[in-house]
Formats: sequence, C-alpha cells, structure tokens
Amino acid sequence: MTATVPARAGLAGAWSPYLPILLGLGALYVPVFVELWNGLWQTEEQGHAPLILAAAAWVFYTLQDRAAQARSKPSRISGGLTLAAGLVLYALGRVLDIVLLELGSLPVVVSATLAFLYGWRTVWVFRFPLLFVLFALPLPGFIVDALTAPLKLWVSVLAETTLYAAGYPIARSGVSLTLGQYQMLVADACSGLNSMFSLMATGIFYVYLAGRKNKLQNALLVAAIPVVAFFANVIRVIIICLVTYYFGDEAGQGFVHGAAGMVLFAVSLVLLFALDLILDWLFRHRRSSTLPMGANPR
Repeated sequence: MTATVPARAGLAGAWSPYLPILLGLGALYVPVFVELWNGLWQTEEQGHAPLILAAAAWVFYTLQDRAAQARSKPSRISGGLTLAAGLVLYALGRVLDIVLLELGSLPVVVSATLAFLYGWRTVWVFRFPLLFVLFALPLPGFIVDALTAPLKLWVSVLAETTLYAAGYPIARSGVSLTLGQYQMLVADACSGLNSMFSLMATGIFYVYLAGRKNKLQNALLVAAIPVVAFFANVIRVIIICLVTYYFGDEAGQGFVHGAAGMVLFAVSLVLLFALDLILDWLFRHRRSSTLPMGANPR
C-alpha cells in the first residue's frame, strides 16, 4: 500500500520556470533599496519605509495559496503594456534621480508581471500589499509644503491655548512660542505630518490584520487616524515646552525631544486599538439590538 502526499498549491512552485524574470526584478530594485538604505531611509521622514516594504512582502507571501486558486488566463497584451509603462517609470526615475518614480514603479512592475503570468484575477488577490507599498514612497515636495504650514500653525495655536489656560506665561507669534524666558519655534518636523503618515500606514495595516467585515467600522477607524496623530503631536509640543520651561533649553531639545515623539506614537497606537474595541462593541451592540427576539447574534 502506498500513500500519496498532496502537493501544496502555491505560487512559489509555479514561479520556478520564471526565475529569470524574478532575477530581473531583483536586478532592478535591489540597487534602489541599497541606495535608499544608505540615504533617504536613514532620515526621520522615511525611516518607516523599510518596515512598510517588509510588511507588504509578508502579506504577499501569506496570500500565495489564495492567489494560486484565483489564477486565470494570462493577460499577455495588457500585462505586457502595463509592464512597459512600469519600466518607463523606473527608467525615468533612475535617469532623473527621482525616488518617487523609481520606487513607485515597483507595484506597477510587480502587478504587470503577475498579470502577464497568471492574469489580473491574481493581481486582485494581491491588491492590499501592492497598494500598501505606496506608503513607502516619499511625499512629493508640493504636498509637504502645502500641508506643513497649516499644520504647524494649528499645532502652535492649540499648544498656546492649552498652556495659557493652564496659567503658564506663554505668547505666540505665528509658529513661534515664547514661554517664560524661552522662545521655541515649531519647526517643519513638529507639524506632525510624518507621524500622521506613519500612523496612517500602521492603522491601515492593523485594520487589514483585524479583518473586520463591517466597512463602516473600518472607515471610521481609518478616518480617526489623522485626528489622533494630530492631537498626539499637539501633546508632544506641549510636553517639550514644559520640559524646556522647567529644565532648560538643552533638556527640551535633547533626549526628551526624540523620546516624546516615540512615546506619543505608541500612545496613538493604543488609542487607535481602544477606539477599535469601542467601535466593535458599539456595532455588535447595535447589531444585537436590531435582531428579532429569540435570534442568535453572530
């Protein structure tokens, strides 16, 4: 008597005939990753990008079996045209040294390769990790400039209003705060834009992992992310002001300046998790209250 072991379905085995294509993708993007690791990814603004790519790669791997079941007829024409467009974006990015085009071509090239080999139904299965990669892209300068100035002003106004209401001798001129004998400037990094972007990526990844079926609940949680990030940044500025007021400028601009950002990012995550639990309870309670008498809520 012989026993047969069923083969495990997955894209990993199916990709082996196309190893040259995979090596080609590696040849295109590994140099980009190395350059970014030694440059842009070392900055505070883009330090989250490697984690975004790692998370997207992990989700991509977990979806292999589902993608194998969704395989359809290869889309040679549309996939090939999309691949050509993605390679043009990549080439322009390399020639002009525009990271947004270089890294932005990655989901396009990967999607086109999947469509060319397995069809667009397979691409649809991988839609989350392919779109999630976009959070690793640096924001265009015109967007950063348009958002930074009003965010700095709002943070300054709320910090001044809060501290003044608490009885502290504070005055504001634009984005400059004078607290006692110390004058502090709310710089671009204090606008909270970077923390909003990072928290948005983390929150969306959490929503995906939580797998809530209620689309309204997911939408409310995602919509709350920038609000939570903004007010967390206001608290961060207030803490730095108070540390500077009581312990001096060196203390406020030293370790506390960086530590406050990390602590408040963690607090923001806790607040998001708590909000998710509250929303889940509210929607469950609403659903159970609308069930007919004697029905069993699921």
